[in-house]
Amino acid sequence: MDADVVARLAELVLVPVIEIPDPELATALADALMEGGLPCAEITFRTEEAATAMATIARLRPQMLLGGGTVLSVDQVDRALDAGAKFLVSPGFNPKVVDYALGKGAIIVPGICTPSEIEMARVFGLEIVKFFPAEAAGGAKYIKALTAPYRSIQFVPTGGIDATNLDAYLSIPQVMAVGGSWMAPKKLIQEREFVEIAQRTRAAVELAGRLRPAAAAPRGGDGATVGGAR
Repeated sequence: MDADVVARLAELVLVPVIEIPDPELATALADALMEGGLPCAEITFRTEEAATAMATIARLRPQMLLGGGTVLSVDQVDRALDAGAKFLVSPGFNPKVVDYALGKGAIIVPGICTPSEIEMARVFGLEIVKFFPAEAAGGAKYIKALTAPYRSIQFVPTGGIDATNLDAYLSIPQVMAVGGSWMAPKKLIQEREFVEIAQRTRAAVELAGRLRPAAAAPRGGDGATVGGAR
């Protein structure tokens, strides 16, 4: 477990969730995010080119804090780590995937939606979980209810979050960071609208800085227990 990676995620507050259709766009995308002050990306396995895109960013833009997202299998754990991902994110809680990732010494943030899934995470020694799909599952109000019995758990809500409702989530102390695709949606990436992506990212970073002042001033590319070697 790399405490520096966890601290960096908490410091950045925002995690752009990226669906990249063409690995040739990876470097320009990373540059746009960094220009916007957010040297971080969760590249999801929603496209066949995800691992190649991760490897490109890891090689050419090593200052990016790179994650592998939508990790659904042990094979994808290996592919993400081999490509240079520093953390893993899954939409649900698959004990086999979590156990395998922890056995590799990887940071994994599995998805939860119920108290029972939080209990499963605790069995594995995890204290940071993804809450997904955030808005559809009850949003910030639901997370607040979960924090009462699970005070040591930190959440990374993702799903339906954007600039219009970010404040509701960042007002919850146990929300460590928020994931979202509104900064760099697939359509803008496909159309190579990297100036627009940089502008959206900058606006999101500035908004997060106002909502959580201790965490987010615009940053360049220098770049709790989540999970680690047993």
